[in-house]
Amino acid sequence: MDGFVNVLKPPGMSSGTAVAIVKRLTGEKVGHAGTLDPEACGVLPVMVGRATRLFDFLVDKRKVYLTEIAFGEATDTQDAQGTVTERGENYPDTETVDAVLPQFIGDIMQMPPMYSALKRNGETLYKLALRGETAELEARPIRIDAIERLAETPRHGMLLRVTCGRGTYIRTLCHDIGRALGCPAHMRFLLREQTGAFGIDTAVTIEELKSASPEEIASRYLMPLDAPLQHFRQYDVPEVFWKKCLNGVPLTKEEHGLETGEGECIRLYADNDFIGISQAEADGTLTPRMVISKQEGWKKQ
Repeated sequence: MDGFVNVLKPPGMSSGTAVAIVKRLTGEKVGHAGTLDPEACGVLPVMVGRATRLFDFLVDKRKVYLTEIAFGEATDTQDAQGTVTERGENYPDTETVDAVLPQFIGDIMQMPPMYSALKRNGETLYKLALRGETAELEARPIRIDAIERLAETPRHGMLLRVTCGRGTYIRTLCHDIGRALGCPAHMRFLLREQTGAFGIDTAVTIEELKSASPEEIASRYLMPLDAPLQHFRQYDVPEVFWKKCLNGVPLTKEEHGLETGEGECIRLYADNDFIGISQAEADGTLTPRMVISKQEGWKKQ
């Protein structure tokens, strides 16, 4: 069983627990691509079997989140699970919020929160924070492509849809928006709607997985190994070079005949079987980065 399961993680469950459930149900080696905080919900791609070897090739630069920002209170964790550190009643209206959102769009710097999985000297920041300790933090570059205000919610809240790049902390964004508006704020709710090629429209719930047999999981919920790799160009290897590619031997430019850019990754196929990924060198040679095909089960060695 090799491929990806697009899990719809529920709130209150850690990403590790969700991965452990998939591991138990499939009996395979598994891993996840992109952690979600326990109280957050949404898309959690889980790599199954040989898919775990493809982690470095997944594109998770584009993420889409639906979040509720709550005005009136800031917390130490910047979300609803933390301790209130500041209160205020300068609640903004929609026009005021709309006016400040553009300053958070584009390439900006963001200070990561102490309650995070980032590490300092080998220890995660949130463990330091739980002990009441602090660490010297530096702002990091992030990219936010769009922030759409959708609706007002009860208790001085607003729904926002955020399209951003990797490394963005949405709870920090909510905190910073409140600071810019002069009204303390925190993140009340978070739903990840998309990460890379994985969207919420194709996600499967934990309950659906638990009610399915391993065979049903493989046939209904397991995405193919190459499904999230469509951002790489495809190359159908001529039959004369099939065995060469399967053995991890580079293909020269004269052999493959492609026009490539240095560093470009290419998906290789043999008789419609996904072989793996090669990367172009400066001279056009395609050097294998990952041979994913099971040679012993391959049709035409």
